[in-house]
Amino acid sequence: MSDDHPAAPGPQTANGGKLLCFGEMLLRFSPNQNELLLQSPALTVRPGGAEANVAVALARFGAPAAMATVLPDNALGQATRDEVRRYGVDASPIVFSPGRMGLYFLTPGAVRRPSEVLYDRAGSAFVERVADAFDWDALLDGYEWLHVSGVTPATGPNGSRAAVELVEAAVRKGVRISYDGNFRGKLWEQWNGDPPGTLGRMLAGAEVAFADDRDFALVLGRRFDHADPGARRRLAAAAAFEAFPRLQRISCTLRVQESVADQALSAVMLTRGANGEVIETAAEAIHMTGVVDRVGGGDAFASGVLFGLWSGWSDQEALDFGLAAAGLKHSVPGDFNLFTAAEVRAAMGDGGFDIRR
Repeated sequence: MSDDHPAAPGPQTANGGKLLCFGEMLLRFSPNQNELLLQSPALTVRPGGAEANVAVALARFGAPAAMATVLPDNALGQATRDEVRRYGVDASPIVFSPGRMGLYFLTPGAVRRPSEVLYDRAGSAFVERVADAFDWDALLDGYEWLHVSGVTPATGPNGSRAAVELVEAAVRKGVRISYDGNFRGKLWEQWNGDPPGTLGRMLAGAEVAFADDRDFALVLGRRFDHADPGARRRLAAAAAFEAFPRLQRISCTLRVQESVADQALSAVMLTRGANGEVIETAAEAIHMTGVVDRVGGGDAFASGVLFGLWSGWSDQEALDFGLAAAGLKHSVPGDFNLFTAAEVRAAMGDGGFDIRR
C-alpha cells in the first residue's frame, strides 16, 4: 500500500456518462519473486478485485469511474478505499460495515509452474452484508454504465442476490451493463449455488459481455463442439445472441503459453449483426516475453474495450486498445493496470523499446 498522492489525470474524451463498477475488493498477499507461499516470512500486500481493477484502469484512462463495494470499518478497509481513490476513482459509493477484510494469496508461477490462488474471503464484510447494504435504484442514479462480473455471485447467497438485483435495477433504469464472466469455480464449490441460473440472469441484462464459449456453454447448458476454436466462439456467440436479446457485443482474449513468462495474447469481438449474423472483429496477437504478472490482465482488457465503447470508437479501435492495455498490464506487479490512455496508445504503435527521453 502506498502514500496518498493525487492521481495524474488522463485525457478527456467525448463520452457516454459516468461508469459504476460493483464488486468485492480484496487484499492480495504474494511471496517474494519466484518463491512459494511462506517459503520465507515476507509477503507483499496489494489491493485488488476484478471490478476494482476495471474502475482504476478506467479512471487512469480519463473516464469518470466510481467503485461500489462493502468494506470493513477498520484500518484495512479504509486503506483499501484510499488506494482506489488515489488513482482517481470516485469512492463515495463505498459502504463501510462491521466485519473482516476479504483476502487472497497468490503464488506467482515460474517456468513450467503455474500460478496458484488461495482465497480467504468467507465471512468478509462484503460477503455477509452486500445484499442489504444498498438501495439499488439510488446507487445507480446518474450513471450511464454499470460494470459487474461473475465473481460477485460466486461469493455466496448474498452476493448472488445482490448481483441479480443490481443488474435488474439497472435494466429498469436504462443503465447500460457490461458483464465479465470471470467464472470462479473454487468459490462456487464452497456453497450450494446455481451458477448457470444466476449468471444467466446477469447476462440477460448485459449489452456487452466479456466471455467465451465456455462461459456460454455453462449458462446455456449446451456444448459447442467444433475442432476450430474460432468456429466454437461463433457458434456460442450466435446462441448467446439468440438467448439474450439485449446482448450486442461479446469479446474475449485468446492466450497461447510457451511458459509462465512467455505468452502470446490476441483478442476478438463478436457483434450482433442487423440481420442476425455474427460479425467478427479480430486484433492481432502481441507476443510477451518475461511476463511480470498476468493477474488482472483480463480486467485490463475489459476496461480498455469498455473505455473505447464509452468513447464512441469503432469496434476495431476499442478492441485494439483493450488488447494493448492487457499487454501493458503483464509488465507490472499487482492487480491494477496503472497506464494512461496515452501510454496505451503508444503501446499500440511501433515505436520500439528504446528508452523514452
